[in-house]
Amino acid sequence: MIKEKTFSLFELNSIVRHAIETSMDGEYWVEAEISELREVRGHCYMELTDKDPSTNTPTAKAQAKCWSRTWNMLLPYFMRITGQPLRPGQKVMLKVYPQFHEAYGFSWIITDINPDFTLGDMARKRMEIIRILKEEGVFDLNKELRLPLFTQRIAVISSENAAGYGDFRNQLENNEYGFCFTLRLFSAIMQGEGVEKSLIGALDDIYGHIGDFDCVVIIRGGGATSDMSGFDTLALAENVANFPLPIITGIGHDRDESILDMVSHTRVKTPTAAAALLIDRLKNVDDRITAYSERLTRYATAMTDTEQHRLEGFKERIPALYSVIKTRNESRTELLYTRILSATGMIINTERHRLDTLANSLVPAAGQITANRMHSLNILSQRLELLNPQRMLERGYSITTLNGMPVRDPAILKQGNVIETRLEKGTIKSEII
Repeated sequence: MIKEKTFSLFELNSIVRHAIETSMDGEYWVEAEISELREVRGHCYMELTDKDPSTNTPTAKAQAKCWSRTWNMLLPYFMRITGQPLRPGQKVMLKVYPQFHEAYGFSWIITDINPDFTLGDMARKRMEIIRILKEEGVFDLNKELRLPLFTQRIAVISSENAAGYGDFRNQLENNEYGFCFTLRLFSAIMQGEGVEKSLIGALDDIYGHIGDFDCVVIIRGGGATSDMSGFDTLALAENVANFPLPIITGIGHDRDESILDMVSHTRVKTPTAAAALLIDRLKNVDDRITAYSERLTRYATAMTDTEQHRLEGFKERIPALYSVIKTRNESRTELLYTRILSATGMIINTERHRLDTLANSLVPAAGQITANRMHSLNILSQRLELLNPQRMLERGYSITTLNGMPVRDPAILKQGNVIETRLEKGTIKSEII
């Protein structure tokens, strides 16, 4: 048996380290997705991954490190360009060189980052979300809702202790016009990884009391521009776009418009701007009501004056009109009276003639009817006489009864029954033996 050389693990790892350092002595730009990221004592540790675009299955993984001196320069630079911090789920382009340590294994050491690549990826994701929303037909759905004229019952989604929420509430409660607003806070996380889930949960809670509110206001009291990423998600945008109440957003700054802003009913810059919007809207309604009231008063006054003038004219014309109408009605009444007398006389004469005719024809008709009825009675009397049982007895027939009932069938008679036989000149009682 040939004895082969044996290496310790340290010796074998040293060979690997030497091979990597000699064969890969340069730096490389690499595109990957951050799957994990953590900071420890100023250093940044990442896990990078590649995924199959069709299945989203990881096809490669590697550890990467950025030492504190480099990290303290790269992170502010990245945030200034992209407006966001580095976080899991982002696609990045990093400049790295390989490092293999005998004790800690292989990792890529980060020396630079290209924020334009991430910015482009973020823009692509935003455009993809916007495309999906438009294809679904919901992108402008919330904008099509109408804010009620009296928008005073407000559901507020914000962080409970946020200064922006306090400013919003104070501005509404202490508005110079004395308008009354009813606020109900639905507390939510407004920055960090939990924004999407928290906001959707708050919207679900509001939906359970949908009849209590006129609109929803989502406000974010301060915070870095880098925290805006939580408002750029498809699930949140779909919930807002499909929500049955108008949604007003005040979460960003002049140059930052999130997808949430795009699909909401109305977008303003800050919480105080949202409060000003609600106050101004109610003030416009109040001004319109005041203007309509003044117009109505002027119109009513003008109409009253016009009608008063017409009444005065009628008042002057009434005596003359009354005289004309009186004379005309008296003539009509006289004419009608004459016609009524004439028509009444004609009707009376006609009806008197009809009565005389009926009286002349009634006596002969009554005699004829009486004779006919007497003849019918005689015939019926003759028939009745023929059916008289006494006549049957006179011809020699008899009638046998049992308990007063005629006996038609001898089978009904029983021993001991007493029957009575009626003849022409008497009756016979018999007992059945």
